[in-house]
Amino acid sequence: MSKYLLDKFLYTVDRDPSLVERYRSSPAEFVAWWEAERANAVLNCHPGDASTWLRFTDDERSALANQDHVRLFALGAHPFLTLTLFIAMFERDNREPLEYQKAFGARLAHFDLPYPDIAT
Repeated sequence: MSKYLLDKFLYTVDRDPSLVERYRSSPAEFVAWWEAERANAVLNCHPGDASTWLRFTDDERSALANQDHVRLFALGAHPFLTLTLFIAMFERDNREPLEYQKAFGARLAHFDLPYPDIAT
């Protein structure tokens, strides 16, 4: 499991509106594309720099493809990175202020302390 890779996905996708829309509309295909094309790119470095070993586990890939923020939290994805991306994707579908954020939190309410480790 790579919490780093999960967080990298959430961070990089959230910062590009076109990627947010691709992830919203075709999550499984987008996750496969991102893993193949972007997972091994080194953040904030020369575009030619890349690693070769980073891959999602089947569980991580499934949670991302299903846009399952509860499973991502359980896997250790950073909750603030998850929340900001999911707000960008789904807040527009709600009519009330903070409706999506409240539903997001309610779905995590069954977790007790200590929460999953979010250190990378």
